[in-house]
Amino acid sequence: MDEEAQRSVSFRLVRKGDRAPQNLRPKGEEAKCHNSAFLIMRIKYLLEHKNRTRRSPQEYPLMIVWKKGFIRLVLVGGILWMLLILTVLLFHVWSCHSSVSFFSAICNKDSKVFMVLNSMGINVPEPLQPQHRCPIPLSEDPDKIVIPKGRTPDKIVKDLSYVMEDELLKKGSQTSPLFGGHQSWSQREDSFKLNPAMKVHCGFIRESGAEMAPSDIKYVEKCRFVVASGIFDGYDIPQQPSNISLRSRKLFCFLMVVDEISLKFIKENVTIREDDHGGKWVGIWRLFLLKHSPYDEPRRNGKIPKILLHRLFPQAQYSIWIDGKMELIVDPLLILERYLWRGKYSFAIAQHKHHHSIYEEADANKRRKRYARPLIDLHMKIYRYEGMGSWSPGGKTISDVPEGAIIIREHTAMSNLFSCLWFNEVDLFTPRDQLSFGYVVYRLGGLFKFFMFPNCEYNSLFVLHPHTREHSSAIEWVKNITELDGKGSRMKESRGGLGLWTPYPGNLDSVVLPPVARTSKAG
Repeated sequence: MDEEAQRSVSFRLVRKGDRAPQNLRPKGEEAKCHNSAFLIMRIKYLLEHKNRTRRSPQEYPLMIVWKKGFIRLVLVGGILWMLLILTVLLFHVWSCHSSVSFFSAICNKDSKVFMVLNSMGINVPEPLQPQHRCPIPLSEDPDKIVIPKGRTPDKIVKDLSYVMEDELLKKGSQTSPLFGGHQSWSQREDSFKLNPAMKVHCGFIRESGAEMAPSDIKYVEKCRFVVASGIFDGYDIPQQPSNISLRSRKLFCFLMVVDEISLKFIKENVTIREDDHGGKWVGIWRLFLLKHSPYDEPRRNGKIPKILLHRLFPQAQYSIWIDGKMELIVDPLLILERYLWRGKYSFAIAQHKHHHSIYEEADANKRRKRYARPLIDLHMKIYRYEGMGSWSPGGKTISDVPEGAIIIREHTAMSNLFSCLWFNEVDLFTPRDQLSFGYVVYRLGGLFKFFMFPNCEYNSLFVLHPHTREHSSAIEWVKNITELDGKGSRMKESRGGLGLWTPYPGNLDSVVLPPVARTSKAG
């Protein structure tokens, strides 16, 4: 091998010598000696360099083993990391469909679990972000569902009764009764203190409006399972449910509550048939007319059947409320099994798609002109003064803001009490019920247990149809409280929201509303 290296170097040197200019080439014996000495030195340098870089035979196996071990370590680590991410994703998919509050909370992108996963570098993709629709883990066959026997026992509130007389009417200071009565601030405060026997305001003060015909009252006496909806001010027509099993058609009463304006509008636009007892039907829906609407504001009238369903239909044990613009596409028995019976709940409602804090929702309501801006601010200042903070991840609730177009209930005493307290807030302040829901939950201190399910499931329960026209009232455009003075006072509601005009027993001047980060354009 040394001889080959010598020949190679010699050959290169000779070639270089051939290319040198003739006048620079060494001549005679002196040139030969010079070339020989240079050649010897070059060969020695190459041999020494080769010896320095040559590895011992023992080093090669160690180096091969080390390289193979490192490659295996990298491959095993990568596989384990991918399995961890896959496990987290599968657990997330399962948790989103769980009826257990803790696990369903993980589905919330603002939960602590979500933040911890992100901090670990596990970027869980869009399934944790707000989706429009997602599969619902429903039972397969409505005919195989076992309906629980009896009623869920009442453990905290066992005896619930209602105020039926308007106090101011008794004193002669009121000419006609108000639907919600005149609840004082002290009565309101006492209503949040839970006792085994309670008597609360809950609408339907005698001779205050919202009356049904005797034939309608008689019809609902047989209704233990109810799917209910409502149309007010004539801005919807009844949408026929689909995918309803024969068992559910026989088991459920499908009841559509309307006011006079809506009944006239429906008669003009769809076919109404009348049965032998005078009942009016549109497809599967039996229409129920609420005579003498108790409020000036149609939106507030619409909250009566929505929230006080147990007062309208007292024989009902289970109910599913859907807004009038919605077409139900899931069998109601499957809904009760998924949202109530499987997790042993008596109340279920969806999360809002965008908002978690009532102050976020209030800001969105002002931006979209859903009610007078200064009155929304006053409403929120009262709640802030009474200790209602901004929602934060990892708190007691998945969200403080519901999507109230679907409400699923078993009418227990506790569920009915919650509905009464919720309605009282709507009656006393603004008609925006999403602002009041979280406040009532907060005041009950965690004693009211309910299932708040993912918004993407909510959107999978129905098809949303547009209103025939958009409702609007003058008070929704008010930007400053001074606009309601003088001639503007005609925009004030005369029979609802009176708590906004009754002196509050506390100093609200120093109350500062929490800052709001606008997370979406939607309201």
